[in-house]
Amino acid sequence: MLIVVMEDRLFPPEQVCHSCLLADGKGQPRWYGGQLRCGQVIHKCGENKCVEEQPEQYECAMGFRIANIR
Repeated sequence: MLIVVMEDRLFPPEQVCHSCLLADGKGQPRWYGGQLRCGQVIHKCGENKCVEEQPEQYECAMGFRIANIR
């Protein structure tokens, strides 16, 4: 399940993506083959530290953070 993360709030993608020109015809983020096609992956490793327990996160082209919650 994809969620949009903004500061300390979580939103379903339909609340945010419906007005995005990069969204699909149903107003959903372009999610194919387990990857967000309208954004870049945010790597879990940084500054010599990896955080494996965090869900996969992406930054969409509009600047929002999208997480894949399983």
